[in-house]
Amino acid sequence: MSAARRIAALTHGDRAAWEGTAILHELIRVALLGHDPLTALPDTLDAVHPDHRARYATVLAGDWHPDRATEFNGAVWPCLGSAVWALRTTDSYEDAVRAAIDLGGDTDTVAAVTGALAGAVHGDGSIPERWTEVLHVPLPGSGGRVLRAAELVDLAGRLTERRSGRQPTP
Repeated sequence: MSAARRIAALTHGDRAAWEGTAILHELIRVALLGHDPLTALPDTLDAVHPDHRARYATVLAGDWHPDRATEFNGAVWPCLGSAVWALRTTDSYEDAVRAAIDLGGDTDTVAAVTGALAGAVHGDGSIPERWTEVLHVPLPGSGGRVLRAAELVDLAGRLTERRSGRQPTP
């Protein structure tokens, strides 16, 4: 959570954003370890800065609904609350992301946060292929080379191996 706070501080001067990022990263970490991030919420909230703990506890509570948000859903509190609500009230990656989008407002932000969390919970195989087959990233300076989803996954794996000091697989 400490690393997540430092990363958020690079672009956001508000401690609320740091804490929201820390919570999201912790929930993703728990999910990637194979545990239910919703059951980790109490311990995660205990690690939140005291000035922000109560506000996050409100939007992450099991009975909270995005209709109860007091700010635009692009703000950190309702954005994270909406993502957790979408995860809590659906059974699949696709349904969670669709629920987030259906809320309206700052849909790209809320769906991105929801997608990160739901992806950690449901796995990358749960992302509909029709959503990833159109994914493409032009590679700057490559003479027009475009990376598709499978190549992006491979690149991420090689970068992770390099970061960990392991030799990349060919």
